[in-house]
Amino acid sequence: MPSSFFDFKEIVTASMILFAVIDIIGSIPIIISLRAKVGHIQSEKASLVATLIMVAFLFVGEEILNLIGIDVNSFAVAGSFIIFFMAIEMILGITLYKDDVPETASIVPIAFPLIAGAGTMTSLLSLRAEYHVQNIIVAILVNILFVYIVLKSSKKIERVLGKSGLSVIRKVFGVILLAIAVKLFAANINELF
Repeated sequence: MPSSFFDFKEIVTASMILFAVIDIIGSIPIIISLRAKVGHIQSEKASLVATLIMVAFLFVGEEILNLIGIDVNSFAVAGSFIIFFMAIEMILGITLYKDDVPETASIVPIAFPLIAGAGTMTSLLSLRAEYHVQNIIVAILVNILFVYIVLKSSKKIERVLGKSGLSVIRKVFGVILLAIAVKLFAANINELF
């Protein structure tokens, strides 16, 4: 147990992992196209709901899995595949998963599954196994603040970065995500056998 209640290193590491998994920068093209389709994105509502989903899953996610007879290791391995495919999408610029266009863009698909999706849920459970809960909650709040800023200023970001800038950032985070998927798989696969 660390001497202080909060561990800066844990907060930074957890924040970086969640940042790569949530990939709000990589989601900017999706957010921009949603804004074009539905006209307005409720940034506050999306951020608040995503926070509630993530914090709730951090505390009851493992119990829910136990209830349906799935252990955390199985969930983490399954999640590593999801993160792997998300990374492949980002690196190769292809779309493996296509969802219907929503009526309003706040809770679905922005809060869930764009921000608090399967990859994020898996990462939260994996982080829970390695880090202290209070540090993970701080990491969630840091990320949600960043998500909120991005949602609010997506038009400006699009103008500043341009298409090529967004593409480069997406690919970089894709590689980081791929490494996370491999680490998650390697760390949990032995526990299944």
